[in-house]
Order: sequence, then structure tokens, then C-alpha cells
Amino acid sequence: MKEILQNLNIIKKRISTACEQAGRNSEEIKLLLATKTVSPDKIKAVLEAGEFLIGENKVQELKEKHDALRAVPHETHFIGHLQTNKIKDVLKYADCVQSLDRLVLAEKLQHRLEAEDKTLNAFIQVNTSYEPSKFGVDPEEALGFAMKVRQYDRINIKGLMTIGLFSAKEEQVRKCFRLLKELQLKFLDSGIDAFELSMGMSNDLEVAIREGATMVRVGTAIFGVRKYPDSYYWNENS
Repeated sequence: MKEILQNLNIIKKRISTACEQAGRNSEEIKLLLATKTVSPDKIKAVLEAGEFLIGENKVQELKEKHDALRAVPHETHFIGHLQTNKIKDVLKYADCVQSLDRLVLAEKLQHRLEAEDKTLNAFIQVNTSYEPSKFGVDPEEALGFAMKVRQYDRINIKGLMTIGLFSAKEEQVRKCFRLLKELQLKFLDSGIDAFELSMGMSNDLEVAIREGATMVRVGTAIFGVRKYPDSYYWNENS
């Protein structure tokens, strides 16, 4: 656990330094712990150190960890691709869905939320890198998609989410984040209160912060490298 807490301090320092270089206040940036494959004990250690947000990719893990973590105050975001047949479980265990990317999902969420008399915070996921292997709405369709989602009064659009291009070329990565920021401005001009920008992970959080991120999703740099196929990693948040 000591190493994890040391890693957490390093990440917080990276965030602070990136904000200083960008002329931003570090309090503007929320750290979301990407906890895919991470044991509840390790997650609890970081939550007890003062963190509050966790993000899960898989519904099964969301369910399995819930009881073990419920005693520690926290907020859970679902950040993986959400299948419509998993909606019931996600609404039971998650406070926010960051991967809203198609109308059929919005419609089924609305119906379930009506049945349970609930509301849900959500982020629109945008495929800013235009990679076929990634989920998300095409950037050109994002605003129109959000306008359609607004008809579902149980869904509160709180922000936008993207996964940047995995590349050593910083300018290519930067384009993804800059595009999401441009889309956010269009959303706000259209009356959609998408104030949150969830972008940036272990390898590119500094670039994301410089381009306007309000939330960075960090897993590997805190909890260590996890083993899974490359295709799985880039289709999911980490």
C-alpha cells in the first residue's frame, strides 16, 4: 500500500505542476481513480487517503466491489462501454455514466430511470481520435446527439469524455483534447451545461490539463501495470 500512496502523491504533484504551467488552479482538476482489476483493499487505501472519485469499466467489477467499498465515502463513475442489458446493475451501483454514446442507450436509460424514479448524471463520450476501435460519438455528431438526449429528462448531461490518441507525438494527442474543448464551448453556447471535461490518463494528463481538462482518469500510474490484451486496453479507459 505504501507504494500506491507514494504513486498517488506523484500524480498529485504532476497535476499541480501541469496546472502551474498552464496558469490554472489545481483545485479545478478532479482525480478519478481508474480501478479496473484493482482490489477493494487497494482502492480503500487511496480513498482513505482523501480521494473521492473512482471509475469502473466492467459491470461485474462494479457489483463485486460495491459492498467492500460502501463504508468509505466515495462517488463511482462507470467509464466503460455500457451494454443496454447491463443498465439495471449500473444504475444500482454507479453515480454517473461517462460513456453515453448512442440514442438507444439514452432511451433505455430513460425508461429504467422513470421506472425507478431516479435521475442520472452522464457525460457524452466523443471519439476525438476517429479510431474505429474506440467507442464514442463522432465529433461532428456530438452536439446534435446531445440535443436529442435532452429530450430525456431523467438524464443530466454534465460533461464530455474522450480517450486521447495513444501516440508519442504530443501534438497529435493534443488535437484530441483541443477538439473536445471546442465541442464543450459549442455545448455551452447551445445551453447544455457540459462543464466537465473528462480527458487525460496516466500517460497524457499534462497535455489534457493544458487543453482544459477538469477531470483526469488515472489507474496504471497509481496502482501499477495491469495485464490484458492491447485491444482491450484501448477500447476501455485506464
